[in-house]
Amino acid sequence: MPQLNPAPWFAILMFSWAVFLAVIPTKVMGHTFNNEPSPKTAEKPKQDPWNWPWS
Repeated sequence: MPQLNPAPWFAILMFSWAVFLAVIPTKVMGHTFNNEPSPKTAEKPKQDPWNWPWS
């Protein structure tokens, strides 16, 4: 049964993983987002105390 011989399938597996690990991360890391997040300011907005009308 030729499918039980691991020699050609192991080489194909290793070659496909080598291509996967070499090509795919460069394509994913090269992706740019349309809306880049803007950094938030360190200062917090001033919060006014709530004025209850019945107190």
